[in-house]
Amino acid sequence: MKAMVTGANGFIGANLVLTLLRENIEVRAFVREHSDTRALDGLDVEMVRGDLRDSASVRTAVRGCAALFHTAALYTLWTRTPEEVYATNVAGTETVMKAALEQGVEKIVYTSSESTVACAGDGTVATETGYTDPDRAPGDYKRSKCLAEQLVLKLCQAGLPAVIVNPTTPLGPHDYKPTPTGRIVVDFLNGRMPAYVEAGFNFVDVEDVATGHLLALKKGTPGQRYLLGNRNMTFKEMLELLGQISGRKPPRWRMPLKVALVAAYTDEFVRGKLLGREPRIPVAGVKAAGKRRFFDCAKAKRELGLPQTPIPRTLEKAVDWFRTHGYVNQTIR
Repeated sequence: MKAMVTGANGFIGANLVLTLLRENIEVRAFVREHSDTRALDGLDVEMVRGDLRDSASVRTAVRGCAALFHTAALYTLWTRTPEEVYATNVAGTETVMKAALEQGVEKIVYTSSESTVACAGDGTVATETGYTDPDRAPGDYKRSKCLAEQLVLKLCQAGLPAVIVNPTTPLGPHDYKPTPTGRIVVDFLNGRMPAYVEAGFNFVDVEDVATGHLLALKKGTPGQRYLLGNRNMTFKEMLELLGQISGRKPPRWRMPLKVALVAAYTDEFVRGKLLGREPRIPVAGVKAAGKRRFFDCAKAKRELGLPQTPIPRTLEKAVDWFRTHGYVNQTIR
């Protein structure tokens, strides 16, 4: 079997590629021109350069593939060009799905997000049955993922053989960028986290997420969505565990949400607008962190057999990877 993976050089995409190769599945890696492909160095994959916004390059790339994993997305909680987020995440997804239909791809796994799953945010555990209203999603990235998932579901009603997976908050190796979640780990390890906000997440090992994609291809039902997650934890609990693993003391001061929002708006104005650099504290991230987004991932465990690596082990792998790859000031312990 030959499978095309969009965003193959990304955090989830790279881990997925490794999972597919271990299963002796041929991989066609679809990546953008001039993108960072360190995660794919030395791997036996067919590299194809293109852009989700270019339908011709997408059609050419998907031709001859029996399976498609669409993991690519512009994942940013702040941008000066929001139209690029929608062009990539929404219009780009439509381009990929229609190309797959035209080329007769047998089965598709679409990587959505936990942000598309409605969650009260008060600690109540949510399931796949609820859908986030795009107009109430914090920030362009999360709104774009809601719109893209709605598009995929609509195409499924017209015969698109796509299974939707909704990863929660993945952690682990091969986070080269790093992602916003990975940056939290890096900042903690480098002593750049003096405080925390009252928040809650469902954490999951990124390698389990990659396995979940393959299981969705084999066992998932088209038109269904599956939360790929593991353990619900408060942000404070996660930082305390990270402190035990790394030997660093976790922050003790809890920053009120209003104070965090003021800091975020200031950071976006100074670093974003005045300096033209990505803010360290994006407003959308703070707004999302003001809630406890807890999920019940029993469906994926029951129907797909999603593995559940203990989160302490997951954090150990993340810490080891970031330290080994030079993201951490080695003089700080």
